[in-house]
Amino acid sequence: MAAAAEELVGRRGRGPEPGPGPGSPVGRLGGGGGEGSPGAGGGRRVFSPAGEFREFSRRQLRDMERLFRQYDAGKDGFIDLMELKLMMEKLGAPQTHLGLKNMIKEVDEDLDSKLSFREFLLIFRKAAAGELQEDSGLHALARLSEIDVSTEGVKGAKSFFEAKVQAIHDASRFEEEIKAEQEEKKKQAEELKQRKAAFKELQSTFKQ
Repeated sequence: MAAAAEELVGRRGRGPEPGPGPGSPVGRLGGGGGEGSPGAGGGRRVFSPAGEFREFSRRQLRDMERLFRQYDAGKDGFIDLMELKLMMEKLGAPQTHLGLKNMIKEVDEDLDSKLSFREFLLIFRKAAAGELQEDSGLHALARLSEIDVSTEGVKGAKSFFEAKVQAIHDASRFEEEIKAEQEEKKKQAEELKQRKAAFKELQSTFKQ
């Protein structure tokens, strides 16, 4: 009994089990959270690029993520001012210090003065929707990144989505043509099979 009582007291004396700490990779790339982000048990929503940015194909999203990781020199899931400076220089469109700050400010939803992956994707969403000034740093970034956000370039949301719908329509029509061609071949093969069967039957009649 004494041993059981000691064990019970020992259990009560222990604190709560530790939850995931601030270094947890869950939601690190997409949350864009700064120092005020909720920690363990805060219910931070995990960011899903494919779920939120459905206007882009998985290939486009992979290209954007590859570009983001390429310039995330600190590998912390963010592109800060200096990393953005290096990125724009590499793309051949260097910006002033103020210009870089304005680029971040335009998509910096959590006001932490750096770009999360989600905020980085917002640049391409704005570009595809024609919401970027042609002389802006973000427009230069989207244009020079060689990531094709639409078959018509960055000429506005209407042309972008029309091109997407047309591409889907063309793909569907192509599939229908293939299906029709396969059905035709199947029909011809069946007719040939029937002719051969009829010929054999005719031969057997003559042999009798």
